[in-house]
Amino acid sequence: MFELSQLRCFVAAAEELHFGRAAQRLNMTQSPLSRQIQLLERILDVQLLERTSRQVSLTPAGGVFLIEARRIVRLADSAALPARRVAKGDAGRVALGFTAVSGYNVVPRIVAQARMALPNIELELREMVSGDQVDALLTGLIDIGFVRPPIDRHEFETSCVLHEPLVAALPPGDPRQAKAALDPADFDGLPLIMYSRQGASYFHNMLVALFDEAAVAPLYVQHVTQIHSMLGLVHAGLAAAIVPESATGLHMMDVQFRRLLTPLEKPVELHMAWRRDNANPALPAMRQLCAETA
Repeated sequence: MFELSQLRCFVAAAEELHFGRAAQRLNMTQSPLSRQIQLLERILDVQLLERTSRQVSLTPAGGVFLIEARRIVRLADSAALPARRVAKGDAGRVALGFTAVSGYNVVPRIVAQARMALPNIELELREMVSGDQVDALLTGLIDIGFVRPPIDRHEFETSCVLHEPLVAALPPGDPRQAKAALDPADFDGLPLIMYSRQGASYFHNMLVALFDEAAVAPLYVQHVTQIHSMLGLVHAGLAAAIVPESATGLHMMDVQFRRLLTPLEKPVELHMAWRRDNANPALPAMRQLCAETA
């Protein structure tokens, strides 16, 4: 069976019709190029080139074979290019996990930026709560996770990519809509939709600490896990809720948002996490893009 290097030599000689120019084009000397073509002719048992002291020309069989030889060489080159891109991290696939609220603004910005800056990297998006993302990172189901702290796993590297404030989501007709901003005391003894301790422990613990510090005791009328469900209940008039500012991107009808004054101006954190030993070549480029965009 002939080799790809022999085909390259033949194609160069057939196109240049001059052994010297063909050898120069392939950065080799003329003698090895001639030997490669002779070996190819011996393997095929057909003469491909007519050689005289004055000129080189294609035989009829050589003209037919040149068409296929070019196709094979182009196919080999095109097959190598994606492999090189993957090895360099310019192509491939990255699976990205994200919480529902980060899907309102952070993830869309990342997707838009990746399409422009890293068009050969395919993004696979998976919406998960933070706990499920930790498991998915450990098993390799996702490469990058956008999670809420803390992430107490020695297998992970993490980076805080976003700080944002809390806002109060007020139902239709709530008298607190008259205020430009609220503080924890505005919720003392009043109905409030609260986060579930199990499914949304990050926000649950944050609000419990906030109200304890302010000596405030809201009346928790419902515990939910997902922010969009919480805002749906606010829209229905059940009670107010406290959500991260990014949740305002939902544009829930008749729900009014007011800044919540807290000891920390932007207490809500979003962290990017990935496994230290993840060998995906596309991961470093996507990780850098995510950090810069988020």
